[in-house]
Amino acid sequence: MQAHSRYIDLTTDYGFKRIFGRETDKDLLIDFLNDLFQGRKIIKDLVYNKNEHQGDTDTFGTVIFDLTCTADDDSQFIIEVQRSHQDNFKQRTIYYRSKLIADQAPKGDRNTWGYAITETYVIAIMDGFRFSDTQNYLHDICLCHRQTGEIFYDRLGFIYIELLNFNKSEKALESDLDKWLYILKNMAKLDKLSPFLRKPIFEKLFKIAEYTKLNKEEKEMYDVSLKRKWDEHAVHEYWKKQGLQEGRLEGRLEGRLETLKESALNMLERGFDIQTISDVIHLPIDEIKKLRN
Repeated sequence: MQAHSRYIDLTTDYGFKRIFGRETDKDLLIDFLNDLFQGRKIIKDLVYNKNEHQGDTDTFGTVIFDLTCTADDDSQFIIEVQRSHQDNFKQRTIYYRSKLIADQAPKGDRNTWGYAITETYVIAIMDGFRFSDTQNYLHDICLCHRQTGEIFYDRLGFIYIELLNFNKSEKALESDLDKWLYILKNMAKLDKLSPFLRKPIFEKLFKIAEYTKLNKEEKEMYDVSLKRKWDEHAVHEYWKKQGLQEGRLEGRLEGRLETLKESALNMLERGFDIQTISDVIHLPIDEIKKLRN
């Protein structure tokens, strides 16, 4: 593996979880989400309901944070934040969103409940692929009338961020959201905190993201996560050049299961616990237990 940059790549699974998935540093996620909502919502606190749960396939997972947010008016709403993979992208976000809604239903009398669905959002950060033909990097989607565009129901929303379409230079950054997206896309390429990014929340972020600040185990976890990202990118690029459709591409990617098992065996031999291995390479815990046995 090549020499490490000063800062970790935030678009790796490990980098994303280290910055946005820790209770002790949730002020980073709150700041990012508030900038993303651009005043429509102002979050004063959030709770991680499930620090992370796996995707629905045996081979690839998606980093997902299930959050209950409290706004400045004390209202509560649910947000699911994803660092998403390309495969079946729209279907995946709709699936996880449906689970958020279905999980709210009580086991008893639903008529008494009255289908009081809590406001919910899915926020997906897309790295390395596009899902639209536009050059927009931010897509804010809700249910609306097809003919008029009038909003039908605004308590269900999807926010998609296409990092490939965000091409602003440091000098062109206008808003704090611009700065967040610039950092998400370029963190691993930077060697210092520039004057354009001077703000306490970003100063904290840059300190946490320094590779040298990781302990030995954390470095090993990050290295595995980084290699996994490079491997996935290489596979996607190869089969894209071959002109394969998305469905066939997914089939090829599923063929990497044996490679992931080899990575899991290596981590077991180096003393990593099963949960940590599952978090890093997204193999189900049952599969890792079989390997250990």
